[in-house]
Amino acid sequence: MSEIRPFRKISRRKSRQIKVGNVLVGGDAPISVQSMTNTLTTDVKGTVKQIKDLEDAGADIVRVSCPDEESTASLAKIVKETNIPIVADIHFHYKRAIEAAKAGASCLRINPGNIGSKERVADIVKAAKDHDCSIRIGVNGGSLDRNLLEKYKEPCPEALVESAMLNIKILEDLDFFNFKISVKASDIFLATSSYRLLATKCDYPLHLGITEAGSYFVGTVKSSIGMGMLLMDGIGDTIRVSLSSDPVDEIKAGLEILKSLNLKNRGVKIISCPSCARQAFEVIKTVEILEKKLSHIKESLTLSIIGCVVNGPGEASQTDIGLTGGGKGNNMIYLSGMPNHKVPSEAIIDHVVSLVEKKAAEIRLQK
Repeated sequence: MSEIRPFRKISRRKSRQIKVGNVLVGGDAPISVQSMTNTLTTDVKGTVKQIKDLEDAGADIVRVSCPDEESTASLAKIVKETNIPIVADIHFHYKRAIEAAKAGASCLRINPGNIGSKERVADIVKAAKDHDCSIRIGVNGGSLDRNLLEKYKEPCPEALVESAMLNIKILEDLDFFNFKISVKASDIFLATSSYRLLATKCDYPLHLGITEAGSYFVGTVKSSIGMGMLLMDGIGDTIRVSLSSDPVDEIKAGLEILKSLNLKNRGVKIISCPSCARQAFEVIKTVEILEKKLSHIKESLTLSIIGCVVNGPGEASQTDIGLTGGGKGNNMIYLSGMPNHKVPSEAIIDHVVSLVEKKAAEIRLQK
């Protein structure tokens, strides 16, 4: 039941494929989810722990800031202690990029235009080639080149895309094509218009993001709207939800965006009602507890938690496991869309967790 056929299947933009470590980005590869550490990179132990926490939450790629030589030296130790591909975040200083490539970074996030001379960019590209390292061209509405701002008077889609295309040409002229591109902005309209325009100009994989989106709640809403529109149009090969929150929250939000669009299947997808006076058990509290208790499940399956029989049976018929509230504590459990047995209200949590874990184990055995 977990493979529900969507009413509309998203047709993804055809992009060329690159490698970020062992993760394929673009082409027919699944859309990957990224986050960025907020520990000091020189704190190797703390950064390694955060990277592993992000990987456990479902991250495919993690970015680490490398502002100085001490950070790139620490990056070498971090890479050895982690399994997930690491993107080194580089600004301005070309030597940091070369050091990061040598340290084992899988990708370098740079803006070739702010690195300096073409000779310095060429040195970075050589290091990337020598160490099998990809590059992300990062264009941001808040840090556009002065010449482009003078030409366009303000950040606009044409300015962001022209910046991206200028940087693309720099790498192409150096016979380097193993890169992806982002044209981020904090304004949803600017970001989405820029990505849509860029998607018509090149076939390189696109990294989506609404930058500086805000707090966990506000930022998730903004990112869901902006990236959701682009993803529904088939635009986007890898994403980051930028939040002023725990980086793990970025992964959770990103996965939920992709799961909502049937673009990624990982973990338990819970369908639940907002609750009302008809509810036969405390729906909101039940869902809150179940989300925490089922967060360790990596297998893809669907679970419906509905408080009454108005919509409950219909939702349950479309999920792997369903719970519909019934009178006098006679709540009905559905398995594979069919009514199976009843469970009293006080036993709901433990019983549903047990059913989900059993189903997850069955899915693992089938693989």
